[in-house]
Amino acid sequence: MHRWTRYTLWAIGIIVVGLLALGALPGLTGSGPTYHLTVETTTDDGGEATNVTDVSERRYPYLVSALEAEDGQSDGYQRGLGGLKDAFTHSPFDEFDSLTQQTPDAARDDGDRVLVEHDGQYYLVSITEGT
Repeated sequence: MHRWTRYTLWAIGIIVVGLLALGALPGLTGSGPTYHLTVETTTDDGGEATNVTDVSERRYPYLVSALEAEDGQSDGYQRGLGGLKDAFTHSPFDEFDSLTQQTPDAARDDGDRVLVEHDGQYYLVSITEGT
């Protein structure tokens, strides 16, 4: 095997391992505050609401876990690495932005909460910081 072929294969191997580490590492790291998607029952049925009755748990895991939880909070999410983790993993921030983009008129309180409708019941969804 020629020397340049060997170096090329080593370089490709290092790049592949580096990319795999970048994909796995953010999911394993977690530091800083924990964020939750929180749902609160409301009677505010005026105006637009995002219909989430048939949302997929695969696409909206934080929203579905919040709707199913007794306390209305989703599983926790820690940003870690100064927010770099957000670029590589799915977060409650992604879900909240998606709900707001689907129905912009459903945003409440200057965009801090969004009104959703699930099985005829209305909820205000927000991102909360906890422990």
